[in-house]
Amino acid sequence: MKEYIKAAKGEIQADILIKNCKYADVFSKKFVDGSVAVFKDKIIGIGEQYQAKKTIDAKGGYLCPGFIDSHLHIESSMVSPCEYAKLIMPKGITTIIADPHEIANVCGEAGIEFMTESGKLSPLDIHFMIPSCVPAASFENSGAVLTSADVKRLIEKTGSIGLGEMMNYPGVLSCDEEVIKKLSCADFADGHAPLLSSKGLNAYIMGNISTDHECSSGKEMLEKLSKGMYIQLREGTCSKNLSDLLPFVNERNYDRCMFCSDDRYLGDILREGTIDHCVKKAVENGLEPIFAVMMASTNPARCYHLKGIGAIAPGYFADIIIIDNFEDMNIKTVIKNGKIEAENGKPLFKAEINADVSQTVKNSVKRIELDINSFKDSFSKGDIVDAIKIIPHSLITKKVKAEIGEDTSKVCVIERHNAKNNIGIGYVVNYNIKNGAVASTIGHDSHNIIVIGDNDADMLKAVEALGKNGGISIVKNSELIEYLELEIGGLMSDKSYSEVLESHDRLHKAALGLGINSELDPFMSLAFLPLPVIPEIRITDNGLFDVVKFEFIN
Repeated sequence: MKEYIKAAKGEIQADILIKNCKYADVFSKKFVDGSVAVFKDKIIGIGEQYQAKKTIDAKGGYLCPGFIDSHLHIESSMVSPCEYAKLIMPKGITTIIADPHEIANVCGEAGIEFMTESGKLSPLDIHFMIPSCVPAASFENSGAVLTSADVKRLIEKTGSIGLGEMMNYPGVLSCDEEVIKKLSCADFADGHAPLLSSKGLNAYIMGNISTDHECSSGKEMLEKLSKGMYIQLREGTCSKNLSDLLPFVNERNYDRCMFCSDDRYLGDILREGTIDHCVKKAVENGLEPIFAVMMASTNPARCYHLKGIGAIAPGYFADIIIIDNFEDMNIKTVIKNGKIEAENGKPLFKAEINADVSQTVKNSVKRIELDINSFKDSFSKGDIVDAIKIIPHSLITKKVKAEIGEDTSKVCVIERHNAKNNIGIGYVVNYNIKNGAVASTIGHDSHNIIVIGDNDADMLKAVEALGKNGGISIVKNSELIEYLELEIGGLMSDKSYSEVLESHDRLHKAALGLGINSELDPFMSLAFLPLPVIPEIRITDNGLFDVVKFEFIN
């Protein structure tokens, strides 16, 4: 402490001086011309002239506190946590709140351990929430189960700041004993309550649940804000609601609003960004830059009680980003804990995956043997069936009646964790695949195999191509044309993000060659079809599920 005080007085030379900048004064809610001095890992001076070992000329740019992603699943990027850090730190994100429930549903505690250990290999601050819903619903066949006793022990063991998103809102409302015990393990829990309102919402909040990232309308957002929740405006790959919700953010409620990416694959991250993309988009749509910056940093720091970040002021950690302007949103320099970690879009740190740790989360596919008859059902062309209608840019689906034919695609979910003879079969509208099949081991949140196609033979071949490690495969006219292996739990690759992106781009091009609806992400829209906690209708290895009625469809 003495050194910091002396450095603030100018008696000890600062390490970094950033001059010729407009820094974000989040307490006065404005940008101020001046300079910022850093000593070791903290900011020690604002607006005063200091002597420093290194001077950075911001050239009139903006200084902002490091951005915070308030809710995401690293697994959706398809790269490991240390590779993920290389993706996002050059974009100005210095802290993330991550829920590892994807890999926990496959590998249990071993998956959580892999994520936490890999996360330590980079300068990115990763605060892992302990998953509350493994599996997402009690009837799900996942690769692991985390009981309330497991959750309590893991929170204590890891020092986690809270409980991951409570997706089992019916369990909360019915006072399910295990759900209540899990909620009692932490003072803070993230929420997941699409379309919940009125007394149901009141009851849900009573479970120590503080946030929600599932608002799909301004009306829903405003009710949840008025009842004390923090609202996360989400820009994922599949689910984008920032533009719909932003008109309802104003000077009276912005301090309870944050940005999150939730599920965003690495191509979107590299080409557009995550929270930096949200800030740019918000400003483009008329939000004052200082409010956008606070939603990207100050508000999540306050929400998650992250002491010492979210502001540029004496005593705060030197998590600082330099932006040229809010129109182009180029992140010029990223400083984390007083050290320059990225410049001009490139990471300056090295972080490599631990091969020994990753072995515990490989070879995760353990399914039954299949043949062409495994995909047959009792329906024929022309029959009218309950079907899933996919809605572009939304996770919400519609339950419709559809005629089996050219406009429907067959979808199957196959249990892959314990070789159970479980195969759910259904039909999808608006996916439009022709002359082939797509199979994947990414099927939220239990991550059983999901395959979609227009003929059983190609569907079988696509599933068989997944092997024991899993990944994503594409078959066209009986030929395997692309395969991305995801060795880590069937969810993430152990390769570099550049290698994964190159392979994924080939996958995407091949998928579009099958006529798949160009308004959809062909893989992420497929991956969310098995998630039985988002309305209206889903498909699991047990069959079609009506989420509104919370029961299987006969």
